[in-house]
Amino acid sequence: MDNTTRWRQAKERATHLEKYKGSSVWCHETVGQMAQRLADEKPDISVFPNIEGDWSYKRIYEDALALARGLQKIGVQADDVISFQTPNWPEAAIINIAAALGGFVISPIVIIYRHAEVRHMLQDSKSKVMFICESFNKYDFAAMMEDIRPECPDLLQVSYVRSDQPGNLQEMIESGRDLDTNLPTPDPDDVKLLLYTSGTTGRPKAVLHSHNTLARASFCARDHWGMAPGAHILMPSPVSHVSGYANGLELPFLCDTRTVLMESWNAEKAIEMIETYSVAGTVAATPFLQELTRLSETKGTDLPSLRYFACGGAAVPSEIVYQANRQFAETCCFRVFGSSEAPLVTLGYQGAAHADLAATTDGEAVDYEVRIVDDNGDTIAPNENGEVPDGEIEVRGPAMMIGYADAGDTANAITPDGFFKTGDIGFINAQGALCISGRKKDLIIRGGENISAKEIEDVLHLSNIVREAAIVSMPHERLGEGVCAFVILTDTAPQDADKAIATLLAQMAESGLAKQKRPEKFIFVDDFPRTASGKIRKDKLREQAKAAD
Repeated sequence: MDNTTRWRQAKERATHLEKYKGSSVWCHETVGQMAQRLADEKPDISVFPNIEGDWSYKRIYEDALALARGLQKIGVQADDVISFQTPNWPEAAIINIAAALGGFVISPIVIIYRHAEVRHMLQDSKSKVMFICESFNKYDFAAMMEDIRPECPDLLQVSYVRSDQPGNLQEMIESGRDLDTNLPTPDPDDVKLLLYTSGTTGRPKAVLHSHNTLARASFCARDHWGMAPGAHILMPSPVSHVSGYANGLELPFLCDTRTVLMESWNAEKAIEMIETYSVAGTVAATPFLQELTRLSETKGTDLPSLRYFACGGAAVPSEIVYQANRQFAETCCFRVFGSSEAPLVTLGYQGAAHADLAATTDGEAVDYEVRIVDDNGDTIAPNENGEVPDGEIEVRGPAMMIGYADAGDTANAITPDGFFKTGDIGFINAQGALCISGRKKDLIIRGGENISAKEIEDVLHLSNIVREAAIVSMPHERLGEGVCAFVILTDTAPQDADKAIATLLAQMAESGLAKQKRPEKFIFVDDFPRTASGKIRKDKLREQAKAAD
């Protein structure tokens, strides 16, 4: 089946989005149209002020227009997929805007993926062009592509970024510079983004977004967090992940912000950039917040320009949020909840009056309907205290994906009345805040009793000898499943493993955690396997726990 047919059928299945068509909820513009307007109105403003060279709105738009025509020249048509796998380089913005101008579907591939993942994504998406770096962090991406290309029959061109190889990105841009061929006029409801899920539990699924759905999440964040035109946003998250893509590549063209782009995370460099460029905010994962808070305290800086830090993508212990809000002068750090399928379901709580809600909950749902359902899929009603007890979280809203590229995946994930099954377990407290208890797959069934991995992790994160912890199930001969704790210790922890375990068990007992919830096994590690966005690969940890049993 060709991609035009795939995308048409996906849109036909997206009945959950019908009510937003023609409404003021959506902007009804493409990011390419907005890029053209900013190139006219603010031609000399730099989108990426910390990157050397000309990264003005005018230059990016003109290069993107030339690239779109250059791609059209080699046979790329509307609805075709073009992919990119680069570090956080500003060239990705040119590729992204070119896709929007040409009516192509952009497919970012995270930089840590190798042969198996990249091959699958190029084949599954029927990608026509792959933009990729030759090498990065001592890995030879060019050699990988030489191996993969013969197995990707739809691929017309591999175009290297920051390269002298024939057909490189700059040559592709120049090939379209003097062309005046007409480009299609994309519909803002068209598929514009194909983004593969991080695959923490299995086969990556291809998420489809339109211009309208993805832009909606950015506009809500702008309004809720008070992002003014010209605000500088730090972006350490990969631009090939949904938060890095939306906040790093799209936001400057949607909301007239500037992106302070980090090629890779370094807390010392982040502090320098925040201070140099008066960074107003960022969206990043827990490890980034932990390191930034710790180093800021060591350096004696309270980063007065930083007004918000939206933290998500991985478990966010409450104490880390409290510490950040004590350390930073003007920052409101808060937890947010969302996914590639449903970006920014919650937008956090801001202000001193909501400090506890910011730290202990995952925020308020601003632009989504949220319901909690039981194992039968029935909506759970609030109890006498006004709380909705634990169940699976389902959401519906205008920033939700069109669906997956695969019809079967979509049918399994979206209910007949248009709610997305997040796979997360949580409850809604009496204040209306959403609280995540854990992943549905993270429930440990020990002797017939459901145990929340997150509950145990939250207790471990209170310990002064724990930097980060992850709880997974492990085989148990008598009880079916047991509890295994993977722990990264702090420098102050006992060097002897038995002493560290004894300390942790004593602290868990003191916290009041039930004995049957305490881990049977502790495994101390230097780091966890992670996705590009910082999520812990619990599937890998479960494999390790099983092997260590």
